[in-house]
Amino acid sequence: MLIKGMTEQEIRVLQEFRRMAVESLRIAAIKGIKHPAGGGETPAFALVDKGFLTADAARENFALTGKAKDFLSYDPKPEFEETGAAGAVSADAAE
Repeated sequence: MLIKGMTEQEIRVLQEFRRMAVESLRIAAIKGIKHPAGGGETPAFALVDKGFLTADAARENFALTGKAKDFLSYDPKPEFEETGAAGAVSADAAE
């Protein structure tokens, strides 16, 4: 299940902003984002329509909105994480 009904390509575009630690990107940088299921500027234009990015009048520069910043600040963690210590206890108990 994708977050907020976004496609994998749209999420990848937003992740590129986080990876580069920038709040705006030119269309050339967005076109260069590689994704197994496609890429290019289409996901960026869709993110503008969804309110995650803004674009200048020429649609050459894209900037994060507050909605996108909130999305990128989310750092999901597994609900249950197995730690190395817990595994060691289980191994000792088995002996």
